[in-house]
Amino acid sequence: MPDTRPLIGVTLDHEPGGVGAYSRFPFHALRCNYMDAVTRAGGLPVAVGHDPALAEAVLKRLDGLVVTGGAFDIGPEYYGKEAVHALTVPKPGRTAGEVALVRAALARGIPVLGICGGMQLLAVVLGGTLIQHIPDAVPGALAHEQPNSRDEAGHEIAVLRGTLLHDVVGGERMAVNSSHHQAVLSCGRGRVSAVAPDGVIEAIEGGDDFPGKSWCLGVQWHPEFAIDPGDDKIFAAFVAAARKDRG
Repeated sequence: MPDTRPLIGVTLDHEPGGVGAYSRFPFHALRCNYMDAVTRAGGLPVAVGHDPALAEAVLKRLDGLVVTGGAFDIGPEYYGKEAVHALTVPKPGRTAGEVALVRAALARGIPVLGICGGMQLLAVVLGGTLIQHIPDAVPGALAHEQPNSRDEAGHEIAVLRGTLLHDVVGGERMAVNSSHHQAVLSCGRGRVSAVAPDGVIEAIEGGDDFPGKSWCLGVQWHPEFAIDPGDDKIFAAFVAAARKDRG
């Protein structure tokens, strides 16, 4: 019998390597639970690198795309800002590759799930902007770089009614982990689907003008840790959309 699981591309992080690192040479890396979450939801995960020239060819083979997070930031030149905050740490090669992948996915109507930095990149591709450092821009902000372990909840979020995310998780509250110092300020052609108690945007999704109403969701937390019951529902809905689009 042929394998009917949808093929899900999962973007890798990039590290320069060096003495004391995994390798002295540049390498890719990814936590296992990203792949595990896709597998658990019924998808067939494959790792995807960052060559922009290959984005179109890669997306022709994929049924869905997960854009992962990482300890880096989207360069402000991608959203029309010149000043760079002192704590902004870009990875230009990775960002260029992921921008090309997301643009190709959206153009082909392939389901996209952006996680943490992946949500921020999705917002920028949709024409949005970012807050470069939350403590400087949000009075009374929560500790979005939570002090406790990332496999525990850091705070709750409010899920907005009438959104894809609300339909997927089936409720208006979720407990989420939090590991970011930047945030989405505006999401361009997308729309907001969840917010933190301090007003920081926690989820975005494709707006009504998306071609073919394609499935597109970005979450600021890390649902691959499966802290809240809604986390596995997000991956299940994403893989189901990839399976449906596969035909």
